Amino acid sequence: MAIIAAPQDLTESDVFVDLEPLLGRQLYLKCEGLNFGGSIKLRAAASMISAAERAGTLGPDSVLIESSSGNLGVALSIIAANKGLRFTCVTDRRCNEITAATMRALGTDLVVIDEPDPEGGYLAARLDWVRSRCAADERYVWLNQYTNEANWGAHYGGTAPMILKHLPDLEVLFVGVGTAGTAMGCARYFKDIGSPARIVGIDSIGSVSFGNPPGPRLIPGLGAGVRPALLDLSYFDDLVEVAELDSVRTCRSLASRGMLFGGSTGTVVSGAMRWLERNDPGRVLRSACISPDMGDRYLSTLYDDAWVLEHFGPRALEPLPAFSR
Repeated sequence: MAIIAAPQDLTESDVFVDLEPLLGRQLYLKCEGLNFGGSIKLRAAASMISAAERAGTLGPDSVLIESSSGNLGVALSIIAANKGLRFTCVTDRRCNEITAATMRALGTDLVVIDEPDPEGGYLAARLDWVRSRCAADERYVWLNQYTNEANWGAHYGGTAPMILKHLPDLEVLFVGVGTAGTAMGCARYFKDIGSPARIVGIDSIGSVSFGNPPGPRLIPGLGAGVRPALLDLSYFDDLVEVAELDSVRTCRSLASRGMLFGGSTGTVVSGAMRWLERNDPGRVLRSACISPDMGDRYLSTLYDDAWVLEHFGPRALEPLPAFSR
């Protein structure tokens, strides 16, 4: 029995979904959305706040400020509310309605950026707003998930060891790249302990993280308009980019089998399926991918037929053949 004193005390998850009955492959999905924050970002948020408190940069009169597409904003909102701290989250118009409403319900001051930066997109515009506010008022404390080593440290000390605890004979790990916190924490841990498992980074087409030109993206979570400072591609054995159309179809296909996951999960599972089709014709590799969040915050987007038809067309409503076994 787990007894906790604060919502951020519940971050560990040892729940894995076996996708072999659906996909015919030894692919396990580690579920990180089963906590009060509803996503893997609660790990990073708790780690970064603890580090700031230990360093003495965060005090009772501080005002937290952070740029987030959604999930980290919710996680920080929860911890700030629990600790009695003020928090300003700077997001953009792609933030899901439910996510925004959740942050407001927790007392967060939400700033929504409407215009992207001509070169760096919404992320660059959000970061500019954060920098200007910090320069104008010294009470603001910016944890900066994009450069904060406590971000990847949360996964080095938690997510990665938990994966190998349950899957010690793992051969391939698929992990999405957003801020690169989860990806780098896992990749560094696997390399440092000498694990033979291959690490495959997954990102959305239109993101610049893997060195490709920017493009339009509608699904928050993975991807970036500015290359993450934490990202070191030398830690990865392979990289896969996924079209958002495939992310949507994968999410909706999983939902058709009773599993409602978020957009990043659809992207990672789609990328894993493509990589395995190309590299594991015998269907013998034991692999896993990380599911960052659940799908309830995407009901007005990924799981809304009208929204999907408007942005991706009728093909996006078609289930993937792999799920019709």
